[in-house]
Amino acid sequence: LQLAPSTARRIAPDDTEEDVDLAAIVVGDRVRVRPGEKVPVDGVVASGRSAIDESMLTGEPIPADKAPGDTVIGGTVNTTGSLVVQASQVGSDTVLSRVVEMVAAAQRSRAPMQRLADKVAGVFVLAVIGIALVTFVVWGLVGPAPSWGHAIVNAVSVLIIACPCALGLATPMSVMVGSGLGARHGVLFKDAAAMEKLREVGVLIVDKTGTLTVGRPSVSQ
Repeated sequence: LQLAPSTARRIAPDDTEEDVDLAAIVVGDRVRVRPGEKVPVDGVVASGRSAIDESMLTGEPIPADKAPGDTVIGGTVNTTGSLVVQASQVGSDTVLSRVVEMVAAAQRSRAPMQRLADKVAGVFVLAVIGIALVTFVVWGLVGPAPSWGHAIVNAVSVLIIACPCALGLATPMSVMVGSGLGARHGVLFKDAAAMEKLREVGVLIVDKTGTLTVGRPSVSQ
């Protein structure tokens, strides 16, 4: 979300311009995108010509030429020319917001392994509670004085040590950390099941070098 600017330069119906908060922009508003600025919203170029650096979304290092009628994406960078863009999608409807929501949905999704872990944990928790109750009764009846005081301490000890917190937390924590790190490096997962399936992959074939390089071409010869 930090890729999108916090303000936009809105053009009023009388052609006066003012900087407003991005949340104040609605569909149909016209905004001016000056050279070097980020496009604030998804929209269509109303006037002007420029080249837009869309590498943050497409991985393509060469800026794409934009003319009236072309679509632009919020968060991309205007390079040289000045554009007037008519907003077509704002707020949660923008491409950038949908990408963020996809990452969040992937973090909330459940991997197949997690369902197995939850089933095991469910049985294991009941078993641990049962053992803790037996420990409480045995220490209370035959333990040294004060027997019931020792019974409480030992029963709680069984719960703390044996309860499978890590078993239930390991998979969702792995999904959250993995998808978060992936997103930070430009790799997006659709859901946790895709992440789990990826461990079976031995070869990854990619036909777009722009998505793998730093996005800054240089002359070698």
